[in-house]
Amino acid sequence: MSHDRFPAISDLKARAQRRIPHFVWEYLDSGTGTEATLKRNRKKLDDVLFQPSILHGVFTPDLSTTFLNREYPLPFGIAPVGMSGLIWPGAEQMLARTAAKEAIPYTISTVATQTPEDVADHHGGQGWFQIYPPRDAGIRADMLKRAKDAGFHTLVMTVDVPVASRRERQTRGGLQQPPHLTPRLALQAALCPAWLDGIRKTGMPRMKLMDSYAEQTTTLPSNQHVGYLLRTSPDWDYVDMLRAEWDGPLIIKGVLDAKDVTAPTSKGVDAIWISNHAGRQFDAAPATIEVLPAIRAATNLPIIFDSGVQSGLDIMRALALGADFVMLGRAFHYGLGAMGEPGAAHVVDILRQDMIANMGQIGAHRLAELPDRVI
Repeated sequence: MSHDRFPAISDLKARAQRRIPHFVWEYLDSGTGTEATLKRNRKKLDDVLFQPSILHGVFTPDLSTTFLNREYPLPFGIAPVGMSGLIWPGAEQMLARTAAKEAIPYTISTVATQTPEDVADHHGGQGWFQIYPPRDAGIRADMLKRAKDAGFHTLVMTVDVPVASRRERQTRGGLQQPPHLTPRLALQAALCPAWLDGIRKTGMPRMKLMDSYAEQTTTLPSNQHVGYLLRTSPDWDYVDMLRAEWDGPLIIKGVLDAKDVTAPTSKGVDAIWISNHAGRQFDAAPATIEVLPAIRAATNLPIIFDSGVQSGLDIMRALALGADFVMLGRAFHYGLGAMGEPGAAHVVDILRQDMIANMGQIGAHRLAELPDRVI
């Protein structure tokens, strides 16, 4: 029945927009600047075409893959999104449970509304932890220990936020940090009773992990948050320190330049993550799909891909041009906003069924055959 009402991610997005208050929607759905990078991601993905192929008989494509020595039934997972629990109350636990059920990765953000400990009993061994690099060595060590103790086995270091982006549309929407309901925002919330009922149960979301380290007080611009008090702009020496302190897989997230992918190998990095922060960080960045081939040619490291992915066909495009795994963030939150927790599982099924249908059109039995089908 869900496929009758919501056959595509765009259908979930449309319903989620009606059920999420406007100021929260602007946080989730916006880019920065004129949103040129956000639009560029979409356009460049659409430019990647496959050659249809006929007379292959009846078959069901194999979507399974191996990534970082783990077997996955699907080549995609859940990307980190800050303040998930503001977008939909209880989002972090809901997404973790979906990942556990589907046996795909769930990545919790440093600036989530829940701590790693809060999600420990929900992710079913599928947990990845995304870190914005703290400048204080003691905080960094404690944060890593807490993530490890909570069962998060893979570390993702985000490197494409050296400074805060402006995110003008988000600012115009009225969201402040920490979030609080002004009369204007309270009226918007009142128009979204399911969201508001959830917030009444969970309380107004905060960045609980960051708050646990923020003993000092300060005044920040309304579009920034406590995380900016604690994080630093990392360099390669920082990667060395992180590698020495973390004994699991280490991924560098936010790579866009092929010239930047030679150093990770010597630094003990296990994979790189191509991302332009989904258009939220820098409005003159290239689309991730257009830099993917050059980065693939420059490294033997496994590659994760994100930014602008809206369908199973988009996942196929990324895999065909050299990615080993694909992550989605907004799509899963559209699902939550539209349907609550079942919406996240429905996103997985939309992507799965879309890949099966489109691989059937091009006669690809396995993911490894996708590069040969690109026009």
